[in-house]
Amino acid sequence: MRGLGPGLRARRLLPLRLLPRPPGPRLWSGPAAVAGALERAMDELLRRAVPATPVYELREKTPAPAEGQCADFVSFYGGLAEAAERAELLGRLARGFGVDHGQVAEQSAGVLQLRHQPREAAVLLQAEDRLRYALVPRYRGLFHHISKLDGGVRFLVRLRADLLEAQALKLVEGPHVREMNGVLKGMLSEWFSSGFLNLERVTWHSPCEVLQKISESEAVHPVKSWMDMKQRVGPYRRCYFFSHCSTPGEPLVVLHLALTSEISSNIQAIVKEHPPSETEEKNKIAAAIFYSISLTQQGLQGVELGTFLIKRVVKELQKEFPHLGTFSSLSPIPGFTKWLLGVLNAQAKDHGRSELFAESESKEISEILGGPVNETLKALLSSNEWVQSERLVRALQAPLMRLCAWYLYGEKHRGYALNPVANFHLQNGAVMWRLNWMADASLRGISSSCGLMVNYRYYLEDTAINSTAYLGSKTIKASEQVLSLVAQFQKNSKL
Repeated sequence: MRGLGPGLRARRLLPLRLLPRPPGPRLWSGPAAVAGALERAMDELLRRAVPATPVYELREKTPAPAEGQCADFVSFYGGLAEAAERAELLGRLARGFGVDHGQVAEQSAGVLQLRHQPREAAVLLQAEDRLRYALVPRYRGLFHHISKLDGGVRFLVRLRADLLEAQALKLVEGPHVREMNGVLKGMLSEWFSSGFLNLERVTWHSPCEVLQKISESEAVHPVKSWMDMKQRVGPYRRCYFFSHCSTPGEPLVVLHLALTSEISSNIQAIVKEHPPSETEEKNKIAAAIFYSISLTQQGLQGVELGTFLIKRVVKELQKEFPHLGTFSSLSPIPGFTKWLLGVLNAQAKDHGRSELFAESESKEISEILGGPVNETLKALLSSNEWVQSERLVRALQAPLMRLCAWYLYGEKHRGYALNPVANFHLQNGAVMWRLNWMADASLRGISSSCGLMVNYRYYLEDTAINSTAYLGSKTIKASEQVLSLVAQFQKNSKL
């Protein structure tokens, strides 16, 4: 997941101490007989390790499985060196040890029958409880018991990261796998809820291993050196992270922010330029700018850590600076360049049609490029060479600003903002406040978003209302600048 949001790609900073791989050839590298042997070993492992679901009447009286059975699963899984092998085991677990559909059908029929008969409420409620019990997949019991092992929760975070990776690589697919991912995500969301999280601030005096992990986990604006890291935790800067109560001091999600006199419009001014002095002057601090949030564990993707962290940090800052009232992000716009290239490509195929630019803009850009707008611009945007021409940068400012405004405001996925970073902040109740031209001149910034960045502003008194409007009616709260750019897009561009 890159950007100030949930889509950030996490680095695995907390590797498990897994046992050595069991002897024997790998599943996908040997003949069919060898592959069959490992498959049979997997089936035998799952048969022993996954606890049977007790009958409803004995659900609270059945003893837990022996700790060794869960440890066997952890040990065997840790010995699978290849992603394909782990995917095979997880696929077998999902398909073979899920919900008993026969039981679900039977209990559903019982509930439906009671609904049409005059019975006491207690009888119907118990029938519904039986149905809920039947809907619990069998592998949930395995996950539950693994979580009680020393390091078990950490193992399950790693396992879900492997599952997400296997799905992305299409090593394992299907509704059973998606269901297991959802079950595991739900369990992790409970274990990593805000009550179990510790807020910790990073300073230059923090332990070296913490500084190292923070540096390595930075997924938005990479840390170049120790001096760079020192600046990011020094005067007029803050860095916070959440750790879990079971692993204090180990970052799960990290937030960087700058304390400034106004809402920042350029990331280089934050990550490269030195602060005005080594001693903070509180009267010069009027705004807190969240410029990076990074998840360190891919297995926690989708667990609501970033939202909790921002809210907790705001409260912490208000304690330190009671006068502080302006909170905003300075966020990247991952995916904008890719989207724009797709639009240019589609229009180029449609008989060379160019309807992204006004006639005067097309003429000026064509003169600078010395060729057809769509094809030539597409090649330049792909190579990032366009920023070398000051004249072209000026010519592209107006059309790219309104195209980016439309991408953020108008392009949707199931009615919500297509851009994951926008979706994250809008869910939190922020306002899409200002687009900033050439706000990130780094190679990454030019490549991913044509150098554009956006401020999502948090008006604390309105965040709850805005969040409800976005999640409920899919309404995006935006400033006059953004809405004006969207209107210009609708007037000048035809998609």
